[in-house]
Amino acid sequence: MEAVTSPMRSSARTLLAGAATLASTGVLVRLADVGAATASFWRCIIALAVLLPLAAWEARRFGTPGARQIGWGLAGGALLGADFLLWTQSVLDAGSGIANVVLNVQVIAFPLIALAVAGTVVPRRQVIAAPVLLAGIALAGGALGGDTTMPSPVRGAALGAAAGLAYAGYLYLSRSSARAARGHVVTPVAAATVAAALTTGIVGGATQGIAVDLPLASWFWLAVLALAGQVVAWVLITRGSAGLPPGTSAALLLVQPVLAVLLGAVVMGERPTVWQLAGCVLVVLTVAATTMGGSRRDAAPDEEPEPVASGRPATS
Repeated sequence: MEAVTSPMRSSARTLLAGAATLASTGVLVRLADVGAATASFWRCIIALAVLLPLAAWEARRFGTPGARQIGWGLAGGALLGADFLLWTQSVLDAGSGIANVVLNVQVIAFPLIALAVAGTVVPRRQVIAAPVLLAGIALAGGALGGDTTMPSPVRGAALGAAAGLAYAGYLYLSRSSARAARGHVVTPVAAATVAAALTTGIVGGATQGIAVDLPLASWFWLAVLALAGQVVAWVLITRGSAGLPPGTSAALLLVQPVLAVLLGAVVMGERPTVWQLAGCVLVVLTVAATTMGGSRRDAAPDEEPEPVASGRPATS
């Protein structure tokens, strides 16, 4: 028995380490102390310094990626850039913990996109969960009173939910990119990050502007954000989830939004109200019921059920 369970324990520890790293991304955004557009753009550029060499190595080993793979990656990256801009502003408005929780609207947005695009049937449990999840997000966002230490918790929650919609679109398109891949793992991520950099640069530059003359401390935290949130966290999560059943992976990933709330309170002094905490609990429980309660009959015939990660995407 030990020979069987020990690898699973190792995979679980690896995934939990990735989830814990991912939970810190909102705090890192606040520590960088820059605008949403600036943070979103530079985290992409810094991440590309690592991703592009790795993608080049993949091309030498597995051949040049196909146009279809790159195309899906770029299309998804445009939505990823929108997600970055919206979510980062959500962190600055509502706090890192709340922003990570309300992002979970993607749990219901993803299957709805699959329904609209490919006609994939939405599992009944997700239809039932939708109004409960939205109620939890409303409470977490301060509908009945928000964190007075944050400038705009209600707007932040709305932006976080919008980020979740963009993230769901990214997930759908990135899955298409991954299916077109033949041995390429980093390349779709690199392509998406290139498009995200362009999106955040163009949209951010036209609205808030992209700051270049930043304090050394801001550059440091942006670098940590890019490398920890976009590289380390998702390498650990990908490796860990590969050795675990999907339901187990989904359950363990729920540690991420919980830790995000705790880190926001401990590190940044965020003080969500009782109603906001109740909303967070409702969101986490609803996501747990949605992602862990399904069986193979909920998946399309040619698909494996995928754990839905709370928090930031593979390039975030």
